[in-house]
Parts: sequence; C-alpha cells; structure tokens
Amino acid sequence: MKKHVIVVGAGPGGLTSAMILAHRGFKVTIFEKAPVVGGRNAPLTIGDFTFDTGPTFLMMSYILKEMFEETERNVEDYLKFTSLDPLYRLKFDDFEFSPSPGADKTREQIFRLFPGNEAGFSRFLNRERARYEHLFPCLQKDYHSYKAYLDPIFIKALPHLGLGKSIFDNLGSYFTPDDLKICFTFQSKYLGMSPWDCPALFTMLPFIEHEYGIYHVEGGLNAISRAMAKVVKEEGGTINTKTAVKSIIVENRKACGVELANGEKIVCDDVFINADFGYAASELFEPGLMKKYTDNKLKKMRFSCSTFMLYLAVDKKYDNLPHHSILFAQDYKKNVEQITKTLELPEDPSIYIQNASVTDNTLAPEGHSTIYILVPMMNTTSAEPWEDIVSSYREKVIDIAEKRGGFTGLADHIVGEKIITPRNWESDYNIYNGATFNLAHNFSQLLSFRPKNRFEEFDHCYLVGGGTHPGSGLPTIYESGRISSNSMCDYYGIPYKTPSKLELKKRI
Repeated sequence: MKKHVIVVGAGPGGLTSAMILAHRGFKVTIFEKAPVVGGRNAPLTIGDFTFDTGPTFLMMSYILKEMFEETERNVEDYLKFTSLDPLYRLKFDDFEFSPSPGADKTREQIFRLFPGNEAGFSRFLNRERARYEHLFPCLQKDYHSYKAYLDPIFIKALPHLGLGKSIFDNLGSYFTPDDLKICFTFQSKYLGMSPWDCPALFTMLPFIEHEYGIYHVEGGLNAISRAMAKVVKEEGGTINTKTAVKSIIVENRKACGVELANGEKIVCDDVFINADFGYAASELFEPGLMKKYTDNKLKKMRFSCSTFMLYLAVDKKYDNLPHHSILFAQDYKKNVEQITKTLELPEDPSIYIQNASVTDNTLAPEGHSTIYILVPMMNTTSAEPWEDIVSSYREKVIDIAEKRGGFTGLADHIVGEKIITPRNWESDYNIYNGATFNLAHNFSQLLSFRPKNRFEEFDHCYLVGGGTHPGSGLPTIYESGRISSNSMCDYYGIPYKTPSKLELKKRI
C-alpha cells in the first residue's frame, strides 16, 4: 500500500513537494484554506485584472526547471518565460541605474554614472561567482544532522561565508560611492533584512540576477503554482482548496494526521507543513506539545519586515516605463532602520512598482494595466494603528509613484484596487507578526539553526517554505520542497537523484 502524505498548504514549497512525492509513488493529499493554490504565490484578481499576490521576480529559473525535471517533465511545456531587459530601473533623486542581463551594458552604465568603478563590477562578478559556486551546493543539503558540516562541500565553502561582514560592507570592496553599493544591496529585501545587517554571503543574490537574468512568466508568477498543481493532479495527487486545517494530530511525538476546520480527522503516514512557520508552531499543534519552538521561543526569534501593498487596476498603459522600478528614499539607510529596528512608519518610504502589463498583455484588458506597489514596512511587533492611517498612507505612496516614478496621473486612472497592510498579512493570510519574508536570515537562523526540514519536534513531520532551510525566496523555497521530499525518501529507502554539483546553467 502506498504511504499517504498530507501537505498542509498549497504554497510553492508544498506544491513542489507534492509533485515530487506523487511522482515517486506516494499518495499525496493537499489541504489549502484559500479558494486557489499558491499561498503568497497565488493570483489576486480584481475583475479582469490579475496580479501576483507576492513574488514578482523570478531568478534562478533553472532551479524551477529542475523541479519539473524531478517529475520527468519540461517546464517549458507548462509555462512561457520572458527574459527582462533591463532587469529593473533603480531610481534615485539625481540618477537612474537600469542594469541589463550580461555584463557589457551594465559596465558601460557604471562607467557613465560612476567613472572609475567599472573595474569593481568585474571583480564583483568574478568573486561572487566563486562564492555562489561554493555556497549554493551547501544550501541544497539537509542539515538534520550536524554531520552535514563535515561534508567536504561545506568545508570548501567556509572561506566564502564572509563572516563578520554585511552585504553593504562587502560591496565596499568593489565600489566606492554609497549609492552604487545600494544598487547592489536592495536584494536583501527578498530576505526582509537591512543590507547593513544582512550577512555578506547573500551578496551572491545580486550576482545571480546579473549572471542569469530575471524572468517574467506569462500570466504572472502565480502561473507557476497553477502549473505545479496540474503536475500534482497528473501524478494522481489530490488538492482540496477551501479546506482549512485546524490542527496536526500528534501521537507519541509522531505526526499522524490532520483535523480539518469542519472537525473531520484524516490519518496519514507523514505530514508536510507549508503553513507560515510561526503560525504553524503557535496555532497548528495542541498547546504544550512544543518543546523547542514554544510561544516564548518564537517571541525571541528574529522575524523579517513586512510590506504595505497596493494592487491597482488602471485604465491606462505606461508603455514608457519598465516592468520593475525601485524608487529609493532620500535617506535609504534611515528608511531601512525605521522598518527593521526603530519600527517607525517611514515618512519617506522606498517603494517597488511592478508594471507587468508592459511585458504581458494577458493580465489586464487592452489599453489597461496592473500596477503592483510594494512598500517594505515594519512588521506587527510595531503597534501602528493601520486602520487609522491606511487611507493617508495610500495617498502618500501613489503620490511618490506619480512624482518620482513617472506614473503620471495614476490616481485618476484607478478603476479598482486592493490594499494589504502588515495587519492584513497577519490576520487574513496567517503570517506570524505579518512578517512576509518569514524568519530573518541572520547566522543564528541559517542552515541547522533554522527550523529543520525534518521537523525536530515530531517524527514523520516535515517543513517546507521560507521558514525552514534554505530560506525565503522562490528558488530556495523550491529547494526546501526538494530537500524535505528527499529526506522522507531517505527514511523509506526510496531512491532518487541528488542535485548535481552546481555548474553554470543555461538560461531558459
């Protein structure tokens, strides 16, 4: 008889695990409380307009390709990819920087904007390539046992960890002007951290973008979740949407089923948890069961910042503006400190704008646009009364988009909208502290110090998603699904191919 695996949540990590395990012969059942799959990677619709709820950058596209290859499929049979050029527009008060995939055009821009720093860009590519080639295989490993640190792969990677340095510190070895450094540090927002605190090893994130490019998926990145769900069903798995899980059933420290919100209890052999980690640890288990991740322990852990979101259906096309724009605050360091340390509402926020309709005409009616605006924000450990300030802050953000971003007349062309505040992330999406990027990625919460893929609290219980190893961001969340799936297959003696030694991959 097939072993039965229940997956709690149909986010990117849960869907990755489900399609891999179903292909390897397990009976897979997914329970998802929302009406659609995807979690934070689900579609958000306003009439005929389709938005991505969360992630909008697809980097390391070859990792996604590998997940489909795990099921003997080609991702191109399910999804259509567009390489973006420029990668994004970085807007400061006195200049704009719009890097392209590949080095030559970007090097020319640096020479024009910051003469004398172009050689630093070459050093950046060479050194960070070496860091990436040594460190990424470490992120593909399971750290359930401390023996993983004795693997020669990890030992060879030690000199590339950049211990004691932040991303911003590290970029000082390549570039002199602070504004140029900032152009290569904003990626720390993917981890919900300040570039002045985020470990230097994550400098490989901007390298990955420059080396491999950034992609858009037709229909939005949410189409990835739909494609994965299709594979799960093709492999015989079952997906139950609009079906919330109330709790995980545990007997003798072993996860053996779930209780649904309607009271129904379903037994299984193993449980994969794709819910937000903090929420799962505090809400999905009977009080008193947790030994390590107690409520007091959770309160002492570091969580990422949150986001203030605007999804705007607009009856205008902004064909002269790029797919991705980032508008930096005048004092970017102060802005970052406000959302990560002092927990103050930023008067001068930095904002990210996605103008996806300039690339993809399937997202909105002809002549219309989907404008997605993300404002990094303090999480709900701040007592900010969002219900009182949401309207005025919305106006502030739209004004910045119009005046600094070039989205002229935006306010007058909005025909539909949705707002998500940090409080909404917490209450409506079950995200602990509204921390949209999950646990912070400081060294004390990385590798074996992060909640383990084979959850240390209970047997036959596995974690996937941004709250476990390797961490936040779509590619690493996909890897979490593969790592956890492989770990369970190890337990049952099911053979599988391990990820190959990292080589420079061809772009999709």
